[in-house]
Amino acid sequence: MSEHLDVLIIGAGLSGIGAAHHLQAAFPHRTYAILEARDTLGGTWDLFRYPGVRSDSDMHTLGYRFRPWTQAEAIADGPSILRYIRQTAADAGIDRFIRYGHRVTAASWSSAEARWKVLAEHDGATRELTCDFLLVCSGYYHYDEGYTPQFAGIGDFRGRLVHPQHWPTDLDHVGKRVVVIGSGATAVTLVPALTDTAAHVTMLQRSPTYILPVPARDALANRLRALLGPKRAYTVVRWKNVLVSTLIYQLSRRQPQRMRKFIRNLTVERLPAGYDVDTHFKPAYQPWDQRLCLVPDGDLFRAIRDGRATVVTDRIDRFTANGLRLASGRELDADVVVTATGLRLLALGGIRLTVDGHEVELPRTMAYKGMMLSGVPNFAFTIGYTNASWTLKADLVSEFVCRLLRHMDTGGYRQATPWPDPTVTPAPLLDFQAGYVLRDIDRFPQAGSRAPWRLGMSYAHDVLTLRYGRIADGTIRFTRGGAPSGEDLAMASEHESGQSTP
Repeated sequence: MSEHLDVLIIGAGLSGIGAAHHLQAAFPHRTYAILEARDTLGGTWDLFRYPGVRSDSDMHTLGYRFRPWTQAEAIADGPSILRYIRQTAADAGIDRFIRYGHRVTAASWSSAEARWKVLAEHDGATRELTCDFLLVCSGYYHYDEGYTPQFAGIGDFRGRLVHPQHWPTDLDHVGKRVVVIGSGATAVTLVPALTDTAAHVTMLQRSPTYILPVPARDALANRLRALLGPKRAYTVVRWKNVLVSTLIYQLSRRQPQRMRKFIRNLTVERLPAGYDVDTHFKPAYQPWDQRLCLVPDGDLFRAIRDGRATVVTDRIDRFTANGLRLASGRELDADVVVTATGLRLLALGGIRLTVDGHEVELPRTMAYKGMMLSGVPNFAFTIGYTNASWTLKADLVSEFVCRLLRHMDTGGYRQATPWPDPTVTPAPLLDFQAGYVLRDIDRFPQAGSRAPWRLGMSYAHDVLTLRYGRIADGTIRFTRGGAPSGEDLAMASEHESGQSTP
């Protein structure tokens, strides 16, 4: 006999713990469990353990809406964020509902039974559970492996080669010459952290990235916390930071040259006089075509200014026994090379979905409000913002799911299925030019050319539509009985069936 639960949440990271908190607060008597493939909670914040790992957003927006961030540091290190997630789970009793070591491989929906059958690998065996609603909170990173290009001669290198996603506990970089390949958030975090003990650290980049210095502590947040208390101060600062980040994003898109100049001036101020800023810190793309990298208190620039770190902008010709040879002919000696060359994406944690025996081909589905799939009943997933903190969107997804479940309870509905409109033009789910997105986005669901099929990137707009907007908006098909057939659902996922009202 399968164990049956009202809701199954996949993933015990930042999103999954938040979803469980929203669910049990809204429905204290609903049964649920969290299936986590790894042996501990925390997701990304437990997986990544490289030196200096930290948030790339402020914690007043990366933190949960329902749990104020009370530490002085607004840009927090990984261990602090992990403690925050674990404490959230412990305080709410969520940790009692986590099933560790359960890697979900498949989920099949039965319209006749109006439930999901979920298969999970656990201790070498396959376990079966059923649920009425499936919520996938596994993020979109491939946890098993990061991305490393095929470098010529990599087998010739006699030093230590590591990827930040799998940082070895025995790596000794004290007094060593370290080369970090990359210029993204991971690289700009690693470089200043490694300079504390390394002989020298070189950040080797193929092309520059926009890097924005920000205060490690939010002075206003720390003052307001003393005056208003943690909860009220958190709300004020959260919205302040949302508005500031929205302003920066909008200026970047509408007045890119003005933002380029602004960022360049900040960079020039923090680097030595005469530094070749345009070679190493002037990207070819516009601000926010890719995510801005934040450096708390300008620590990367300080490491460069102090002579503990160097930036080299060039292409790799090949690895050598003692380091790397660059396209310019320059040789970089290294004892340790860190390939901070990016991540791989994995849609829905690699779970294979079927609806009434028909396999769901993700690229042929369309994402409703960036969180449900066309033709797939009683299912939602969490993808956060690319231009703001992940948790801002994760909280809203969880709130929407709770509102959807309440609407189904009130109407006596057993099934809720987003039904596509064939007149909507498909578009990439993530309209983002980062390499890790472009490499794998064709394996993800598509977005649409207009609402409600676009993945919104405006928190203020999403607050109105997801927290307060109508649930029965004419796009979701609700049924009490006589559920749509498997053939109908397969047609919907192929965008061959028209929009239908309840």
